[in-house]
Amino acid sequence: MSDLSNFLENELTKYFRNLAITQPAVVYLALFTAVTDAEAGTGTEVVGGSYARVAVTFGAPSNGVVVNSVQVNFPTASANWGVVTHACLFDASSGGNALSIIKAMTTSRTINNGDTLQFPIGNVSMTLA
Repeated sequence: MSDLSNFLENELTKYFRNLAITQPAVVYLALFTAVTDAEAGTGTEVVGGSYARVAVTFGAPSNGVVVNSVQVNFPTASANWGVVTHACLFDASSGGNALSIIKAMTTSRTINNGDTLQFPIGNVSMTLA
């Protein structure tokens, strides 16, 4: 399940006003241990321990859904990252605008030192309904 951020909702409404939409060159996936406001795209992002946002490649849309077409591989944690509960799509590798908060998994996952986290093809999805 995903929630579009207010930023992305505002960008999409430009379509109906015949205005250019700002598209990021690359979309990045971030990991969150808590979400404070899904529509604002705010929460507690993982920090330290070799953590970095990872670029995501999406395939062609089908029935309002896009899914990752390439496996997403986060770096091996060199410290405990905590309990990952959500992911967030951003338009930058750091800072930037949140595009959508995604419920990362059906159950939260604790990432400890030495762990890796991967999302196989088709496991990161964005749905417009």
